Amino acid sequence: MSAEEQVVIYEARQILLRHLNQNPVLSSWQTVLDYCALTIRGEVERFHVLYLDKKNRLISDECLATGTVDHVPVYPREVLKRGLELNATALILVHNHPSGDPEPSRADITMTKEINKGCKVLGLMLHDHIIVGIGREVSLRARGEI
Repeated sequence: MSAEEQVVIYEARQILLRHLNQNPVLSSWQTVLDYCALTIRGEVERFHVLYLDKKNRLISDECLATGTVDHVPVYPREVLKRGLELNATALILVHNHPSGDPEPSRADITMTKEINKGCKVLGLMLHDHIIVGIGREVSLRARGEI
C-alpha cells in the first residue's frame, strides 16, 4: 500500500470512529460492519472488542490480542475484566481471518460461547461476534451461534 493510500485509510477510520462515538452503534448495523471491515483487516489475526455503554454507544474499540496468519489467542477472562473496568454494559467481539474466508472455526464458536456465559453471569450483553474476511463479514448471532 502506498503512503497516500495509508493516509486515506487512516482518515476514513477517524471519520468512522467519530461517527460511532456520536451515534448509537446499533442504530445502523451496516455502519458497524463497515467500521469492522475497515479497521480489523490485516495480514495477521487481530482480536478486537467493541465495548458499549447502555445506549449502545462505543466506549472503546480495543485490540486485545494479535496473533499469526491463522490464530489469535483469546482469553475470555481478559475480555470480561476489561468490560468491567470500562463500565461497559454490552460488547461486540470482532476478529479477522487474513485468509479472506470469514467462516468461523470450531474454536471461534467455542470461545464465543465461553465469553457469552461469562457475560450472562456478570450482567453484560454479548451482541455479536463478527468475523471479517475479504469482501464480507460473518455474524455469529445471525448464524444462531450465540
